[in-house]
Amino acid sequence: MIFLLTLLLLLGAVTYFYIQRPQFGALPQGERLELVKQSPHYRNGKFRNLVEKPTITPGYSLTKELYKTLFKSYPGRNPSGTLPSVKTDLKALPPDSNVIVWFGHSSFFLQLDGVKILVDPVFSGKASPLPGGVRAYKGTDIYTADDLPAINYLLISHDHYDHVDYETSLAIRSKVKHVVCGLGGGAHYERWGYTNEQIIERDWFEKVDVKPGFTIFTESTHHDSGRGFTRGKALWLAFFIQSPSLTVYYSGDGGYDDRFNNFNKKFGAIDWAIMECGQYNKAWQSVHELPEEVAKATVELQAKNLLTVHHSKFSLARHPWNEPLEEITRLSQSGPYRLVTPMIGEPVWLNDSTQSFKQWWKDIN
Repeated sequence: MIFLLTLLLLLGAVTYFYIQRPQFGALPQGERLELVKQSPHYRNGKFRNLVEKPTITPGYSLTKELYKTLFKSYPGRNPSGTLPSVKTDLKALPPDSNVIVWFGHSSFFLQLDGVKILVDPVFSGKASPLPGGVRAYKGTDIYTADDLPAINYLLISHDHYDHVDYETSLAIRSKVKHVVCGLGGGAHYERWGYTNEQIIERDWFEKVDVKPGFTIFTESTHHDSGRGFTRGKALWLAFFIQSPSLTVYYSGDGGYDDRFNNFNKKFGAIDWAIMECGQYNKAWQSVHELPEEVAKATVELQAKNLLTVHHSKFSLARHPWNEPLEEITRLSQSGPYRLVTPMIGEPVWLNDSTQSFKQWWKDIN
């Protein structure tokens, strides 16, 4: 008994000191915490979704789902070969072009009306702070911070490790003019050496004025946040970018609800929807959309074009790695929108409706 108690105390002490490391970020304190507490979406010590519902779908058990994840194997979760990619020179893109370059998972570069935007960058090759944690697929980690031009706005949807990467955040710090994140999220960046002038924190349904005719709106989604054992201390966001020439919506992570219909009533039809589609399971459907829900939401948004993200770099769920692309392609065949499926690094020219993309994943087991 003494040995067991000693072992538990030692394990607890190691865990405590391990999560004090800087990659775990920081919790909001002082003036930042006071601003957090003023949000109507922060109650009883944490941020809440607009409509609260359990993370685990009724009829499913958290214990059983953990058992399946830890002790059962699922074929096809990781590609057996190297994923194809294109190395685009981001610094040499025509300055007047509107373009997206996807880096795999939810990371992408957006150049729109001369404004350079970077979203949820993860260039370290991992989606976990733990040794031996989730690693990127072969061929997917081809970009580094050195490949980036100066960034006007770094947009952060939420602080989970597959969206906020400590090593990447340090590496790009000198390139980033402004970070736009949810309330409370700035604490991470302050700890990592970003200045108060760089950090812009917003609640849902607020905005950042970039220049005349160019606005970034911070919209709601249904998800969660947290980098240690505490959850809900930094708000999770979707983004709507309204520029003089185009509109772009990025869903961030989050399960399906009526926000897409509500968004359409507020803003009308949009040019591009960049939607989470991957790392899903019916057991946690409330916080990650299934492919059929992605297709439905895209229709409700009245989006002309769809680019899906949150897939093809990390295995964070049990489905085959290529299932998100297979399913959204099938579901979009008769849809009222155009689906684009670029390889990692392949430029998507936002004003070119004739640009074609091959189903590159079909050549990989």
